[in-house]
Amino acid sequence: MVAFLPVDEQLNYLRKGFAEIIREEDLKERLLLCEKEQRQLRIKVGFDPTAPDLHLGHTVLIRKMKHFEDLGHRVIFVIGDATGLIGDPTGRNALRPPMTRADIDRNAETYKAQVFKILDPSKTEVRFNYEWLGRLTFEDMIRLASKYTVAQMLERDDFTKRYQSAIPISIHELLYPLAQAYDSVALNADVELGGTDQKFNLLVGREIQRDFGQLPQIIATTPLLEGLDGVEKMSKSKGNYVGITEAPSDMVKKLMTISDDLMWRYWELLTDLSLPTIAALKSSGRNPRDIKLDLAEKIAADFHPAHEAKAARGQWLHDVSQGQVPTDLPLVPANDPRLKHCLLQTGLAPSSTEADRLIKAGAVQVNNEPVRTPSHKFEPGEYILRAGKKWARIRV
Repeated sequence: MVAFLPVDEQLNYLRKGFAEIIREEDLKERLLLCEKEQRQLRIKVGFDPTAPDLHLGHTVLIRKMKHFEDLGHRVIFVIGDATGLIGDPTGRNALRPPMTRADIDRNAETYKAQVFKILDPSKTEVRFNYEWLGRLTFEDMIRLASKYTVAQMLERDDFTKRYQSAIPISIHELLYPLAQAYDSVALNADVELGGTDQKFNLLVGREIQRDFGQLPQIIATTPLLEGLDGVEKMSKSKGNYVGITEAPSDMVKKLMTISDDLMWRYWELLTDLSLPTIAALKSSGRNPRDIKLDLAEKIAADFHPAHEAKAARGQWLHDVSQGQVPTDLPLVPANDPRLKHCLLQTGLAPSSTEADRLIKAGAVQVNNEPVRTPSHKFEPGEYILRAGKKWARIRV
């Protein structure tokens, strides 16, 4: 017999961290049905193994998978070894080259090792979608393709932009949403999760399930996490990311550069704390730096042993105390990412000539480390600058 929390309690727990649930009333009905039939919800989430390393932005979705597991439901982690051969066109303004089978197999193994830092292996079903997509005959594909029109596909924003800009759209790219939708049919999914940029594909799954006589899946989307700069989506290509395989000390150091405002977004999307608990923390009157340090340690401990995360916290505090960084420095938005310009803007150097001299003399520190290159440029994020006895806090 499956023992679930009352449905309203489950919904309250699940709402946190979702941008949209389509439709919440359907989710409530499905939860009630599972309670009546004594079965688990089948939660489907698909990942194409396009890159072997995950960052915190990816874990927003993985954490919602965990929340369903916490409530006793079954999460199906679908590795898109078949759809990876097509290449997800979401957000693309050009054709993405398909991956090789060797790339897919290698990345899939790395993905599995990383997601189980958050998910419970005993509660997670890992499936590869070539298992069912690889069995489809040519006739099967034609029947599947007949269930959606080109006009419907062109409603998708990225396809529309490419079509209007005369950028080629390959026929096989149009098959991607249908292949992802068929995953839901093959698994008889109750719920499919994805980022907000996946909404179109998830909605196709609802339609295709209806055509196959199944109850349409509920879809729930997660927001795209802002990177360390607080502006752009977290991305390795933008350099504003925290990788989940990074050393605890590096994770803590990076997370301590985020703004006080962004910190609350991270508390909501990257931890299991309830919204009321986060609200209480926000109104507690504690020093935001200390709350941010709690966050950094908590996140590091999700991916590393707790004692290593605690040691990383201690190391950061030691580094700060050695430099005696003032805790009340105002945050100055940098107009230019060049170090020399930042020294001038914050008043740490009175002139360009003096800025050059200070840098070359090793008198300028960035996050307690000397920087001797006048041409140094900052990646997006927050930094503590020191020149002599003067301090400044900037956001690039």
